[in-house]
Amino acid sequence: MTFSLSALDRKTGMFGIAVASSSIAVGNRCPWARAGTGVIATQHRTDIRCGPLGLDLLGKGFSASETVDILVAGSEHPNLRQFAAVDRDGRTAFFNGPDISSIATAHQGDGCVSVGNFMANDQVTHTMVRGYETAAGMAFVERLLASLDAGVAAGGETQPAMAAALLVVDKHAWPLVDLRVDFEPEPATKLRSLWQAYEPIVDRFITQVLEPATLKPLINSALQV
Repeated sequence: MTFSLSALDRKTGMFGIAVASSSIAVGNRCPWARAGTGVIATQHRTDIRCGPLGLDLLGKGFSASETVDILVAGSEHPNLRQFAAVDRDGRTAFFNGPDISSIATAHQGDGCVSVGNFMANDQVTHTMVRGYETAAGMAFVERLLASLDAGVAAGGETQPAMAAALLVVDKHAWPLVDLRVDFEPEPATKLRSLWQAYEPIVDRFITQVLEPATLKPLINSALQV
């Protein structure tokens, strides 16, 4: 009940994933990314353990394909799992469990891979890749959001999506962006709204870690954390 697009931005070296689902707390379970390492998506009967494990494998130098193969081989129920990975070189891989009882598809592009289950049709993930690649002139986050919008416009899931998440990592051990929407109608639209509110101050949250004494108070005190 989930569709996502994972990618490496070759211009900046950032990794990111945008995901939506009819299942609550998708941002806690499905998207995983680590700076300088890669992205893992784990979906359908989600095995949260495979997120950190997959990132550790990518960090040790395993390719996206090798990482997915290891995750599948080590799973107790691989027939019901769906995985995707992007490695530090932008290589991609995916796995669709053969016993997923819905339309479960995946498509790969240049440094990106989209996977989905319980899709309304077999073109949703392909359309997400196309949406991401068509937005090539935009900033990385905007490209990820464009892919999610494309997936929704193509039909999305068989059930209404109620959760969405955006995860982006850059140069540090913590995420550059980690935004989540839960249990709301049209979560992809709400996610974009959250990004628009967050974008003007995203650099501030880096500065307050590295050089807190240089920060000036925000006019809107509600944004001071």
